[in-house]
This record gives sequence, C-alpha cells and structure tokens, in this order.
Amino acid sequence: MSPTEKDQWRAKLQEHGLRNFGEVHWNATTAELYEHAVRRREGIISHQGPLSVRTGHHTGRSPRDKFIVREPSSEAHIWWDDQVNRPFSSVQFDQLHQRLLAYMQGQDVFVQDCYVCNHPRYRIPVRVITETAWHSLFTRTMFIHIANRDEVRDHVPQVTIIHAPHFHAMSELDGTQSEAFIIINFGKNLAIIGGTQYGGEIKKCVFTILNYLLPNEHVLSMHCSANVGSDGDVAIFFGLSGTGKTTLSADPQRRLIGDDEHGWAEDGIFNFEGGCYAKVIRLSREAEPDIYACTEKFGTILENVRVDRITRRVDLNDDTLTENTRAAYPIDSIPNSVPEGRGGHPKNIIMLTCDAFGVLPPVAKLTYEQAMYHFLSGYTARVAGTERGVTEPSATFSACFGAPFLARPPAVYAQMLGENIRRHHVDCWLVNTGWTGGGYGVGHRIDIKATRRIIQAILDGTLSKAEYRADPTFRAEVPTSCPGVPSEILVPRDRWADHEAYDATAASLVQMFRQNFAKFTDDISAEIARHGL
Repeated sequence: MSPTEKDQWRAKLQEHGLRNFGEVHWNATTAELYEHAVRRREGIISHQGPLSVRTGHHTGRSPRDKFIVREPSSEAHIWWDDQVNRPFSSVQFDQLHQRLLAYMQGQDVFVQDCYVCNHPRYRIPVRVITETAWHSLFTRTMFIHIANRDEVRDHVPQVTIIHAPHFHAMSELDGTQSEAFIIINFGKNLAIIGGTQYGGEIKKCVFTILNYLLPNEHVLSMHCSANVGSDGDVAIFFGLSGTGKTTLSADPQRRLIGDDEHGWAEDGIFNFEGGCYAKVIRLSREAEPDIYACTEKFGTILENVRVDRITRRVDLNDDTLTENTRAAYPIDSIPNSVPEGRGGHPKNIIMLTCDAFGVLPPVAKLTYEQAMYHFLSGYTARVAGTERGVTEPSATFSACFGAPFLARPPAVYAQMLGENIRRHHVDCWLVNTGWTGGGYGVGHRIDIKATRRIIQAILDGTLSKAEYRADPTFRAEVPTSCPGVPSEILVPRDRWADHEAYDATAASLVQMFRQNFAKFTDDISAEIARHGL
C-alpha cells in the first residue's frame, strides 16, 4: 500500500471518529489475517488448516445485552419488547460511543468493507471495524467480500459496525446490563459491540439491521436455510438452533443457496451472506459429510472447539467449553453451493422443530392458516445439557423462528410470508427432528436418516400424493406412510408405552402453544387463531 493510499484509508477512519490509532489493516486477505491472528496470539492453526479460537466468557449470544437506540426516525417502527429489543437513550449511546472511540486510540485496527444481500437491487454496503484480526476474518468469511480493487476503493458503507471485544462497558455509567453490549442506532446507521468475543454477535447484529431495512423494500427477511433441486425447485427451512436447519439444507442431492438468512423478493429468494456458521458439536463425518469436511479446511474458523495442543487435531465431541461450538466457513467450501446465492420462488416451506417432549409427529402437512400459526409460534424445545440450569425439557417459542433478531413486530413478517405463500402456491410442512417413543430421557432422537427420507419425500412430491390421517391433538394432517420411514414412528402416540402419559404430555404442550399465541391475537386474523391449536 502506497503512502497516498494509507493517508486515504486513515482519512476514512477519521470520518468514523477514529484517530491516533496504530497499524491499519484494510481489507486484509484471509492469508494475511491468519498471520496476524497467530502473531497476536488470537488463535492457533489446527490440523489441516482451520484457525481455532476461543471466545472467553461469552460462548454464545447475549440477548439481554442487546439494545436499540430510541430515536425519532425508527422509534415508531420497532418491536419494543423487553426480551428482544430493549430501548437505549441517544444520550447514553453517544457517551458510550465516545468512550469506545477513546479506547480505540493507539489500537491496531482491522477493517473489512463488504456487502450483504446477494441481489444487485438490494445489496447493502457494510463496513466492520474491529480491534482483532480473527473477527475481521470472521467478517470476511461470513459476508460478501469485494474482489475488485476499484470497487473497494469507492466503497461507501450504508451500515458501520465498530467492534471492540476487549472494551468493557460499566453498567452503572453506561446504562448497560453488563460489561457486554450490542447497540444499534438506526438514526446513525451505526452499531457498536463490546465486551464479548463471540463472533455470532457481528453476524446477528447485521441480520437485525436487515430485518429493519428490507421490509421497506418489500422484501421479506427470513431466518432460514435454502436449497434448490435439479429442476429449479427451491425449498426453505425455518428453524431455531439445534433443529437441523443447517444440516438438512446441506443435501448432496441438491444445491445449497444459504444456511441461515435469506430475503424473499418479487423475483425469488437470495442469501444475505457469503458464508455459513454451523454448530459442530458431535458432528458426524457420515451423517454430515460436507459440513464435516469444512472443519478440516484452511479458511474455516473454529470457535471453542477442543484442539490437542501437540497434534493440533480437533475433537468435535468435546463440550468442555460449550455445547455451542461453531465453524464459520465460506459457502463455496460446500461443493454444491450456488455461487450467485439466489433462487426462484420456493415450492416448499419446511418448518423444523426439535420436540423434546416426544409428542409431535415427525412430519405433518400444514394448511395456510396452520403454517401462519406455526410461523408466529416458532416452537422448539431445549433439553438438559445444552444450557446451564436446564435439567428437563422446556418449551421455547421464538416468533418467526428468529425473535431475537426481529426489529419490527412479528406480524409484519407474518403478513409478508402469508402473501407470498398464497401468491406462489407454496406447500408448507412441519417436520419434527426431536424425540420419539417418549420425551427426553425416556425416548430417543428421531434418526437423522429417517428425517432425511422425509425431507426427500416432501421435495420429490411423494408426500403431496400420500394418504393422510388427522392428528386429533395437533389438528395437522399426518401421512400414513413415507418411503424408507418405519410407519410406526409416524404416529407418536403409538410409540409410547404409556398412552395416558402421552395424552397428558401432548395436552400440556398444546396449552403452552395457546398461552404463547395469545399475544398475537390482536394482530392476526381470527381464522389463523381458530385453525391453530
């Protein structure tokens, strides 16, 4: 980089209030960032090339530390919910922002200019400024980096993120909940993140911003994976963490569009990102070969995965640090991914749930009203061992299968989804990847091979022609048979030794659904509530 170019980059940083910084590494390549991360002792290179890092105290997202600044341009449009979008004052934001900028003085700075949204009409330029090399690599991996040097030089960010994981807030002074903070200011197109090294905070911060911006462009933003068949038939998979969204969309027989975040526009769907962020605890080489292969590749970042310091081999079964071990890798590391990150309108929508109570059928065909009900409910269940303090299954309801990332009220996204389902005549399904033969601790997890066969039968049209029976408890239509799937698992009650216990557990889950859905009844049609549970 010439002295003139260095001066230009420094001037750009000064536009963001950054001054008196150390070395500036602007749009460093993957190889360069590897070198910086190792030199700075931010991570080590594991067997066959992944960069292995640890995120310290925070091994997952910190939802209680996320805030949105209450300011005039966005205030009326935000879903103000104390569990999702907590308000933050403009005055406190400015004060914390200034303290953060003061902290950055003297620090080396890593900058990545990139895009989100694989669609030329909706592409949004983003700039991420961070104090660490590996988070800059994470940004380069997860978003869409720019190969053209002239385009990089002319890059003007619409959204800027300043990320300082080693800067800790003081809650009494700053108005935060803890030392960690993720704060979005839509009035300034700026987000600041500090006190947490977890890479997913950068990714989900940008997703929240897209969930605010894109509905204004008549684009539905979705927390889902997507793939496409040889005939161009697109399928999207909604689901919360642990339901199989990433695993089931990485299908060797189909091409992967994206594993986590997509937009649905008037001409089809598109991936928001350029990378994948897969949970890898107890990942199987046999069941998930493509994702497993990525854990052995240069360019992959492994978060909190156990690495033998002598052999540098990883142990994907080790949960010493966390159950939430992660791998971030470029999407083109998946051999059959779609380079342009786009597809047509979906033919099938699959809503994934991991029912740890063992009462939901493994597959059910949904009417329009039922699809809307389950989309707004966003049900799955947490099980013992996945979170501290969880000793038995507990129901989790996350609106639109992504409540922590919604900026606007859930009804906004539900209405857009409903319009698209009707306009494009999309078939909708509920697929349970959880327990059968009893709940967690009694029954067992549905075999992933059986789930893959169910998905295959949905996508090749077999199940659309099958015979169905009505589930008397959950009101959904359940197929009487599915090729390659034992017929007895299709009726969960028959798999329980104690039918009365099944009935009681199923009735209890229905009541949980109803209690949760009560908060939406003022915003959606009575037909949806009546045809739900």
